[in-house]
Amino acid sequence: MRLKMFKNTLFPIITVIVLVLISCGNGTKSTKYEVQSTKVVDGDQKTYKSKLPTEDLLLPTIEVGANQTENYLKLLETKRVGVVGNQSSVIFKDKNRKNDHGDYTHLVDSLLSLNINVKKVFSPEHGFRGTADAGEKIQDGLDPKTGLPIISLYGDNKKPKPEQLKGLDVLVFDIQDVGVRFYTYISTLHYVMEACAEANIPLIILDRPNPNGHYVDGPVLEKANTSFVGMHPIPIAHGMTIGEYAKMINGEKWLNNGVQCQLTVISMANYTHQTPYSLPIKPSPNLPNDQSIALYPSLCFFEGTNVSVGRGTNKQFQIFGSPDLNKSHFTFSFTPQPNEGAKTPPQQGKKCYGEDLTQVEVKPGINLDYVIDAYAHTTDKIKFFNSFFVKLAGTTKLQEQIEKGLSEKEIKATWSKGLEDFKKIRNNYVLYQ
Repeated sequence: MRLKMFKNTLFPIITVIVLVLISCGNGTKSTKYEVQSTKVVDGDQKTYKSKLPTEDLLLPTIEVGANQTENYLKLLETKRVGVVGNQSSVIFKDKNRKNDHGDYTHLVDSLLSLNINVKKVFSPEHGFRGTADAGEKIQDGLDPKTGLPIISLYGDNKKPKPEQLKGLDVLVFDIQDVGVRFYTYISTLHYVMEACAEANIPLIILDRPNPNGHYVDGPVLEKANTSFVGMHPIPIAHGMTIGEYAKMINGEKWLNNGVQCQLTVISMANYTHQTPYSLPIKPSPNLPNDQSIALYPSLCFFEGTNVSVGRGTNKQFQIFGSPDLNKSHFTFSFTPQPNEGAKTPPQQGKKCYGEDLTQVEVKPGINLDYVIDAYAHTTDKIKFFNSFFVKLAGTTKLQEQIEKGLSEKEIKATWSKGLEDFKKIRNNYVLYQ
C-alpha cells in the first residue's frame, strides 16, 4: 500500500501517515488502516496510534473520467455523438462521493441536457440497463426515457457495423470494468476500437477505477484459446483500467490488420492502482457487491465446471456448490432458483453442497484453492470440467495441472515467466501509479 498523508482535524498540530493496510472486505470494503499521529503536549511530542476505517480517512476523492466534463465536452460540441455504455455510465452529482448510491445522472441524460447531439447508444453484454442474463441475446430497440436507438453489441453483432456508425462523428466509451480478462466489456472495447479505426471515427474513453487493479495474476492467454472471453495475450487479472487497456490494445497493434484507433482517454483524478474503491453501481447483475467483485477472478473458473457460483441466489460469486460435491466435506448448501440476471441458473432447483465465502478476507491475487478443493472432492471427476474451462483459463495447462493434483503453489510457479513479460509491456501504458 502506497503511503498517504493527510491532515487530521482532531488535533491542532498533526501529521498522519497511513502505514499499513490491515484488512479488507467482508461483503463491503471495511478496510482499516493503522494511523500514526503526533502532537505537542506541554512541550513534549507524543505519538498516538489507532485503526480507522477507510471512510474516516480524509483521502483525496477519486474523480472518474465522466465527471471531468471540462476535459471532454469541448470534443463533443457540434459533433454527432454515439455512446457505448450501460447502467454504470454515470456522472456523480456529489463530488465527495457521499451519495454515489443514488445521487447521479446517466451520462446520456447529462450529455443531452448539455445540448450534446447524442444520436445513438451501443450496449454491451447485459444490455443498456444491465439486467440481462450472462450470454443472453440482447435485442436492438429504443431507450424508453430518451427515445434514442439502442444497438446491441452482444450476440451476433459484437462489432459495430459501418452502417451503424454512419452519421456519427465521434464515439464515447464509458463502462465500469472489473479488471479481469474474461469479463467481456474489454472484448467489446476491442471491437469498438477496431470499428472506429476502420471508419476513421475518434473514440473518447471516460476512465473508471479497476476494483481489482492492485495486482496482476493468472496464466497468460495462449493464442490458440482466443475467444470472446479472452481476446489478448494477457493474464486473467491484468491490473489496468479500461483506459490503460485501450492504450495497450492500440500500442500492441492487436486490432485487425494492426490498425490503430484515434484514441483519447479522459483520465481520473486522485486515483492510484492501490486506492480502495467500492463500486456504487453493480457492473453486471451477478456482481452485486465488493465481495463478489473481489472473488470473481478466482470463482469464475467454476463457470467452466458443473459447480454453481451462486447464480440464482442473492450471493452470486460469493458461494459455490454442486450436487456432485461431497456433502461430508462441504456442509454448506443452497438451491439456485431463477432471479434477475439468472432466468435459468446452473443447477436450478437442485441442492448444491459447497462453501460460503461471503465473510472471507479476499487477499490480492487469484485463489486456486477453491477449484482445486472442489475437484478433489467431487463425486464425478469425469463430469467436473467442460470445454468452457479452457477458454476461461486461456490455456489447456491449468485443467491438466489440477487433474494431476498439483498444488496452487506449483501451478502458480508456471505462470511467473509470462507474468513478468506482461508486466514489462503493461508498464508502457499505465496512467496511474
